[in-house]
Amino acid sequence: MQAREWLALFLLPGMGAGRLAELAALEPHWPDGWLAALPREPAMALRLWLDHPGRSPLAAEIAAQEAWLAEAPSRHLLHAGHPAWPALLSQIADPPPLLWAWGDLAALEPPRLAMVGARRATREGLTNAAAFARELAGRGWCVVSGMALGIDAAAQQAALEAGGASVAVLGCGVDVIYPPRHHRLHARLREPGGLLLAEHPPCTRARPGFFPRRNRIVTGLSCGVLVVEAAEQSGSLVSARLAAEQGREVFALPGSIHNPQARGCLRLIRDGAVLVREVDDILVELTQWAGIALPPAGAPAEPAGSPPEVARTTDPLLRWLSSAPTPVDALVGLSGLGIAECQRRLLELELEGRVAHAAGGWVRLSGA
Repeated sequence: MQAREWLALFLLPGMGAGRLAELAALEPHWPDGWLAALPREPAMALRLWLDHPGRSPLAAEIAAQEAWLAEAPSRHLLHAGHPAWPALLSQIADPPPLLWAWGDLAALEPPRLAMVGARRATREGLTNAAAFARELAGRGWCVVSGMALGIDAAAQQAALEAGGASVAVLGCGVDVIYPPRHHRLHARLREPGGLLLAEHPPCTRARPGFFPRRNRIVTGLSCGVLVVEAAEQSGSLVSARLAAEQGREVFALPGSIHNPQARGCLRLIRDGAVLVREVDDILVELTQWAGIALPPAGAPAEPAGSPPEVARTTDPLLRWLSSAPTPVDALVGLSGLGIAECQRRLLELELEGRVAHAAGGWVRLSGA
């Protein structure tokens, strides 16, 4: 299916993003399978658009969205099946059916870590967020966040300034600057190395109810989430809970017991989050989880928009394997291959002497 068909489905009356994602998971054929699966009213609306597009109310809105996309080569509509669609996002329980994108799609190529935290961050928290983001960028990682005040913006700005990649998921349209004071960061995220994503069409204003839903995409895009600062009642703790439900790793920076903005992180650590003192505390955990090869500390950062060395390997599985065992289900999510194709390719690589099965998963052999 092409972007036009996905737009038509998205705009059908009575079809929310959740319902559309449920139907998309069934992989119905276009258009007959969709017409059979849809409730009566949206099915009738789709049939009208297919048979008599000039008479359909969908036509004008589809044309408007296509016009917006055509205005710049950096504007895209991502959907399952699009070459840039993040495979990790398809693993979550309620993936967005569509993502409007504005910026550099190459920002989605490196492994990704979400960084979240307090909007009213302390000076120490902002300093820590920037320092971790800079080093992550230098180690070939993309920082994902929500462009919110405080920790989010500090991390994303630092990653970009270090020549790395950053993805911002917005609770509004990608062309809406929210909060308004982040107009410069919004502009920078549209340049090489940066990317703006939203599940809402352009011109959609920010609403309170959009942000909790946005958080599931921030964590769903990522291998894990680092909470830098958080109060006990914090949206960052919601992100941490979503990440845990999605099977992602949760990391937290410790802080003083006398700092209200540290209490959420201390609670996360008490409940099982990984205590983080330095970037290697994160990367070692994620290497074991996903078989991601780690550039050495102090290695020069990749140019903005360039994937890490692992991403330049042509084989879709070999690029994600290292000396740390990687489970097959993690390889399926990272490579985007089906389980049968993944197992077949692993067998071929094993016969070629490039990989081996070990306790806990598959490893890449030396020299492969």
